Amino acid sequence: MLEHQGLLRTQRVVEFIHGIRLTIGSRELINFSSNDYLGLASHPAIAEAMGEGARRWGVGSTASRLICGTTEEHAALEEELSLAKGTQAALVFSTGVAAAAGTIPALAGKGDVIIMDKLAHACLIDGAHASGATLRVFPHNNLDKLESHLRWASKTHSGGRILIVTESVFSMDGDLAPLHGIVELKEKYRAVLFLDEAHAVGVRGAWAQGLAGELGLNGRIEIQMGTLGKALGVSGGYIAGSRQLIDFLINRARSFIFSTAPSPAVAAACRASLRIVQSPEGDLLRNRLRENLQLFASEMKIPEPPSAIVPLILGSEARVLQETARLQSEGFFIPAIRYPTVPRNTARLRITLSSAHLPEQIMRLAAVLKESGLRE
Repeated sequence: MLEHQGLLRTQRVVEFIHGIRLTIGSRELINFSSNDYLGLASHPAIAEAMGEGARRWGVGSTASRLICGTTEEHAALEEELSLAKGTQAALVFSTGVAAAAGTIPALAGKGDVIIMDKLAHACLIDGAHASGATLRVFPHNNLDKLESHLRWASKTHSGGRILIVTESVFSMDGDLAPLHGIVELKEKYRAVLFLDEAHAVGVRGAWAQGLAGELGLNGRIEIQMGTLGKALGVSGGYIAGSRQLIDFLINRARSFIFSTAPSPAVAAACRASLRIVQSPEGDLLRNRLRENLQLFASEMKIPEPPSAIVPLILGSEARVLQETARLQSEGFFIPAIRYPTVPRNTARLRITLSSAHLPEQIMRLAAVLKESGLRE
């Protein structure tokens, strides 16, 4: 059934990966699909930090964070993340999915309302459904409908919490949330904002601040979620916010309480990555990424993308699978993105650029895309 609909998924075994090059089926391909936006996943200083962390602490954390899994590496990483995000505290989870799954149900429940952007990531949707709160969805980036939902919630659930959930950079479309407007509406209706910065941290704003920091809104957003596995090149997720929020999550976020802690070696690698992102080298990598985005936009004759994500929406699953196969035959790896990852009839090539891509690779990709008449 799924195969007939063009929706069957299978795992690809990657035989080798280094930077933007990977090998599948004994063939080397240029990867234009990863979230390694700054090329840090293979950075030698980060690899060395992970190795040194493993030599000092061992490979595994041996227990959950609240038993004996919280090491000095975890504590230091959380302090450094809070400083980077301009918040009082931060809490590290094993993954970004775990951060969402633990935090949203801890903050909202029966009698509360969650108002969410229609294109929010699946982990945010799952967290909202698990909470038991009333869920309302507004059309993507539609501030008028968001206000309508807020007005309704403030009247019908006056005794409950109103939680707005959105991304700052949307993972499948690459566009930005109208964050100033959302914050103003949040404050007008005394709601709480949960902002997922997964695809903005390290790319937008100085250091690792993301879009909230770039726009000077850190102090007006209660809950900031981020990832350590995209621009930072390692793995894990975190929540940044007030000390009160983090203390509350330590006691209530089930995905934090009942999960084995991330490896201390991973935490050490994340700290090394964070230092690079906040350094002149990080500025250089962001500038290089920006230049690569400008080059791709120029070659494709499209507006410069606001993020490292460029979707080419083709519509049908059959066509996007055909284009994926053609691109692979030309030496490029860009998997088909299909329902349920994106809405029906919006199957796409999700092209992501990295500071590690070379100009000639970008120009060659653009030439191959234009041969099929593909545009954003």
